[in-house]
Amino acid sequence: MAEQRYIDGIQQALREEMLADASIRVLGEDVTLGGPFGATKGLVEEFGASRIINTPISEATIVGMAVGAAITGLRPVLEIMFIDFITLGMDQLVNHAAKLHYMTGGQLQVPLTIRATNSTGSG
Repeated sequence: MAEQRYIDGIQQALREEMLADASIRVLGEDVTLGGPFGATKGLVEEFGASRIINTPISEATIVGMAVGAAITGLRPVLEIMFIDFITLGMDQLVNHAAKLHYMTGGQLQVPLTIRATNSTGSG
């Protein structure tokens, strides 16, 4: 088996899942450019700007967009550029994403994935 960097494995997994499921959307800052470490590099060329979506520099907005997308039937994968900024999206995450299913008696589902970088460097 060929050696592979961790970030390349993430990119490959995103690509494979996007090929298998047309409802997946990737949201985040600079994701059309590949993100800070290249996890989404090349995906916009393959899947288009309607599935790989750049967002404003606002983590609360990114999480809110993902929650809205998820409750409408999409499967968002959101990238928070650095884990330090996740606290800015915690209101949306804790009070909306985590509770909507229960607050609606199970009528809403919120299937989303959050990916965030922890640490520095390219290792």
